[in-house]
Amino acid sequence: MARLKDFYTKEAAPALMKKFSYKSVMQIPKLDKIVINVGAGEARENSKAIDAISADLAAITGQKPVVCKAKKSVANFKLREGMPIGVKVTLRGDKMYEFMDRLFNAALPRVRDFRGINPNSFDGRGNYNMGLKEQLIFPEIDFDKVDKVRGMDICFVTTAGTDEEARELLTLMGAPFAK
Repeated sequence: MARLKDFYTKEAAPALMKKFSYKSVMQIPKLDKIVINVGAGEARENSKAIDAISADLAAITGQKPVVCKAKKSVANFKLREGMPIGVKVTLRGDKMYEFMDRLFNAALPRVRDFRGINPNSFDGRGNYNMGLKEQLIFPEIDFDKVDKVRGMDICFVTTAGTDEEARELLTLMGAPFAK
């Protein structure tokens, strides 16, 4: 946890300053937050699904998740306003660096046929988004206690202005981008 934070301040920040020739240390991009989101369409029929997802996400992140509710009613989806449809967690500070370290060094290498994460999933403003197909890749999740395999969306929000700066920042922090 502290290892990744120390690495950023001692090695990654000076390397970014040199590569992009910033005039001030305040221009160096930083990782602002990591948002983990799990959509739960089956929560309409099964109210226990939200509890199971919350427990899994709390075990993975070490933080209590927030339940997201539907903003509008949609008849075609049998969805009413206010129904729980997902769970999210926003990580900042030490928990953010700890999760990032575990994701890159413990969870992603456990994915079958893993060749790296997609280097083109930046949004144009320096934020990186990725999706996971199953929560079982995290060592904190016990395979026998999982009722259903669910995926999640992970968004790395940076202060970088361009995708190139954000890609370099995440590469220096250990993101295993595909070649």
